[in-house]
Amino acid sequence: MRDLKIPDQRHPEKAHRPDQDQPKKPSWIRVKAPTSQGYKETRDILRDNKLVTVCEEAGCPNVGECWSAGHATMMIMGDICTRGCSFCNIATGKPDTLDAFEPGRVAHAVQTLGLKHVVITSVDRDDLEDGGAEHFAQTIRAVRHRAPETTIEILTPDFLKCAPSALETVVEAKPDVFNHNLETVPGLYPTVRPGARYFASLRLLQRVKELDPTIFTKSGIMVGLGEDAQGVRQVMDDMRAADVDFLTIGQYLQPTPKHHRVDRFVTPEEFKGYETAAYGKGFLMVSATPLTRSSYHAGEDFARLRAARLEKLGRA
Repeated sequence: MRDLKIPDQRHPEKAHRPDQDQPKKPSWIRVKAPTSQGYKETRDILRDNKLVTVCEEAGCPNVGECWSAGHATMMIMGDICTRGCSFCNIATGKPDTLDAFEPGRVAHAVQTLGLKHVVITSVDRDDLEDGGAEHFAQTIRAVRHRAPETTIEILTPDFLKCAPSALETVVEAKPDVFNHNLETVPGLYPTVRPGARYFASLRLLQRVKELDPTIFTKSGIMVGLGEDAQGVRQVMDDMRAADVDFLTIGQYLQPTPKHHRVDRFVTPEEFKGYETAAYGKGFLMVSATPLTRSSYHAGEDFARLRAARLEKLGRA
């Protein structure tokens, strides 16, 4: 894992920013360092297949638990993003050309790990005409071929600078879950997610449902960035208006002093309140805890999501 104590080397675009205080984490946030044999085996399989994971690149606090269980979130199209969101620990710069053999390596790793459910994400690739849509589609098809019983969840960029056909390419490959994170409330976009547009991201999720109503849609936000409860509930309403099925809410954790500061640590009780409110608004599935991340327990959650849809259809 890269040394996060030297942010200027990894994030030259953030080097000019003043340091932000990093408050001490409360007891409900702390996790143990990964040491299990299962963690090491998963790491070795990923290294052997020359694969990048968001687990490492984004400094996810759940990496020990997930890798110990043989779960990992594959990050395709390299480890350099064309955007510089202030919350994100992915490096920003000029990415390498796409690796035509990467979809096959992802599929081989999924088969070797014996995954029942896989999450595939990527960096933003504004340098590509289709934003990497065809590469996503090729990866989905490769996994379907090598591991036909594995369900596939994708976590995509917003394809903001692409023609509508880019999203159509991904949807036609028929992932089981299409995830695109809104990340935060719209009022914080200029400082947290300046390269994106809130309503464009909402529209992307809505179009997925219009193109293929059988695909589950999913989105998530972080809290503790400076939003208030009313803003979070408004985002929930906006997501439901876009027919989003699954909501995730987790605590923002500041990767380095050069990143957006943590405004506060939201309590487990507040997360429970968000969960209750979200179910009341009609989401089929909600994960709202301090350590919730987009792909945390994604396989178990997908099984519950599918069961919730069947139950809803049975009541209709």
